[in-house]
Amino acid sequence: MYEIKVERTEDGRYIATNERGAVIELSGDGTGPHFSPVELLLVAVAGCNIVTTEPLTAQRGHRMTTLVASATSEKIERNKLGPVTLRYSAEPPAGDADAEKVFRDVAERVEERHCTVSRSLREGTPVDLVLDDAS
Repeated sequence: MYEIKVERTEDGRYIATNERGAVIELSGDGTGPHFSPVELLLVAVAGCNIVTTEPLTAQRGHRMTTLVASATSEKIERNKLGPVTLRYSAEPPAGDADAEKVFRDVAERVEERHCTVSRSLREGTPVDLVLDDAS
């Protein structure tokens, strides 16, 4: 089970904490230096894909010289994102003729089947709201 908590502090900031103690400060309105919730969703898509694709490609003997994943989306309604585009920028190692094909095959398979975040978004994982008593 995964669990994070987001708390509004007394000074009006929003702090997210996971069970291991990592902390991220969120921007409630998308201004300032902190990630907005929508940006964190995109971080989750790009992050899930790259941290799964990179080691699988390397295990096959084809570690990319450089590898960057980015995710973009636009609002299509006031409170709804359109499709997310996941883009890789990858440089294969010099002299490795098979690296690009292996990387592409792994990246496609990861996005389609192995990235929990991409798959959850694509299949529409429901969000259940539970309001605890204020007492």
